[in-house]
Amino acid sequence: MGTVRRMFKRIISVGFGVIAGYLMTLGVVDVVQAWGLWPDRETSRAAAQVREVMMLLNKHYVDADAVTGDKLAEQAIESMVGALDPYSGFLNAEAFRQLEEEIDSKFGGIGVQVEDVEGRVTVVAPIAGTPGERAGILRGDVIVKVDDADARGWKLDELVGRLRGKPGTEVSVTMERGEPAREVTFTLKREIIKVDSVRDVTLRDDGVGYIRVALFADRTGEEFVAAVRKLRDQGMRALVIDLRNNPGGLLTAAVEVVEPFFKKNELVVYTEGRDPKNREELRAKGAMPPLDLPIAVLVNGGSASAAEIVAGALKDTGRAVLVGGKTFGKGSVQTVIPIRGDAGLRVTTAKYYTPSGVTIHERGIRPDVKEVLTPEQEKAVFLQRLRPDVVDPAVFAERFGVAMAEDTQLAAAVRELHAQLGGAAPTRGGADDEDDTDAGAGSEAADVIEEETK
Repeated sequence: MGTVRRMFKRIISVGFGVIAGYLMTLGVVDVVQAWGLWPDRETSRAAAQVREVMMLLNKHYVDADAVTGDKLAEQAIESMVGALDPYSGFLNAEAFRQLEEEIDSKFGGIGVQVEDVEGRVTVVAPIAGTPGERAGILRGDVIVKVDDADARGWKLDELVGRLRGKPGTEVSVTMERGEPAREVTFTLKREIIKVDSVRDVTLRDDGVGYIRVALFADRTGEEFVAAVRKLRDQGMRALVIDLRNNPGGLLTAAVEVVEPFFKKNELVVYTEGRDPKNREELRAKGAMPPLDLPIAVLVNGGSASAAEIVAGALKDTGRAVLVGGKTFGKGSVQTVIPIRGDAGLRVTTAKYYTPSGVTIHERGIRPDVKEVLTPEQEKAVFLQRLRPDVVDPAVFAERFGVAMAEDTQLAAAVRELHAQLGGAAPTRGGADDEDDTDAGAGSEAADVIEEETK
C-alpha cells in the first residue's frame, strides 16, 4: 500500500478492465476519516438499514459461508458504488494492488513477454536486464509449470498473475524447449520490472520523427522528453505522436508530454467538480522555449482519457493535426480513495476540459484528417509494430489469424506533415460533436490516474 497510503489517486477510467486522473481531494479526506460517522440523519438511517440486512442474512441464510461479513460488505459496496455510473466502483485488495502496479509502471516479476500461441503460453522475448534474460529464458520457450502447478491450459492472465509477486520472492518456472521438446526448469528471484511506456522512437530518412506512447505512467513524461531531444538532435523536422489504443494513465504524465510544445504557465487542461469554485487548472512548467515544428497525432477509438487530454490540448491550441478516427470520449475524473481492508473506492468527482473549455466526455475528439481502419486492419497494424520479427505474410496470418496490412493512418499523417513542410496550412477538421466514429475502434479504454501527495 506504500504508494497509495502516501497519496490519493484520481483516475479517468473506462470500462474498467485496465486502469486510471489526478487533482485535489475535494473534501474526500474528511469522508475517509469519518467513515461510518455520517453527516446527516437520512444517510445514517440508510446505513443502519444496510447493517440490519447484513446481520439478518448472516443469521438466517441457508449457506453460512456465502454470507460472511466480509462477503456481504464487499457485495454491498460493489453494488452501491457501481450503480452510480460506469466509472465508479469498488476495488478489492487484489484490484487495488494491481492498480498500484499500473500507476507505478513497475511490478515484481521475472521479466518475460508472453503470448498465447494455440493455447500454449509462449515466450515472445525476455526483457533486457531482468531475471528471465539472465537465467537464459529464450524466445519460443513454452511455460508448462509454475512452482509445482501444471500450467498447461491456463489462461494468459492467470499465468502472468502467478509469475508476478513480491520483489525478492522466488518462483520456479518450467519450460518446454526445442524439437523434440525437452523440459528446462529455472528458479528465479522476482525483481521490479520497469515497463517503458514510450516506444518505437525512430527518425525517417525524410526527417519525420515517430514516437508511440502506449500509456501514461510514472516515467512517461521523462521518457517522452528524452525521445523528443534524441530525435531533435538527429535532425527531426516534423513529428508523429502515436496515441492509438492508448487507454490513459497519469494526468500529470499527459501534461508533461505536451509541455515541450507549450509556453511556460500556458493552460493545458482544467477540471471542474460539483462546485464550479473547485476548478483546478494544470499548466505547462516549460523551462525551455517551446519546440515549434509540424506535429501530427494519431488517434482512434481506443485513445482515451489521458491520451485525449494530450490530443485535445495539441489540437485545441492549433499545435497539431489529428489523424485517424474519433477518440473514445472519456472525460470524467475519478478519485481513488483507500479504505480499510487494503481496498479502495473509485469515485467520479469531476470532468476535464480542453484549454478553450470543450469537454469531450461521451463525445470524443474528431480528427482533422479522417482515416479509419477496419478492425482487422487495426489489429494487423498493431501486431506488426508489436512483432517486427514476424515478417513472412503467411506466417503472420497463420500465427495471428489476420493478414498483414498497410498503416494508412501513419501514411496519411506523414503526407500531412510533408505538406506543411512544403508551406501548406495545417488541415483543420470540423466540430467534435459530429458523428465520426472510428469503425476500427472497440477497445475498452482505461484511465487517467491522478495523484496528489499528502
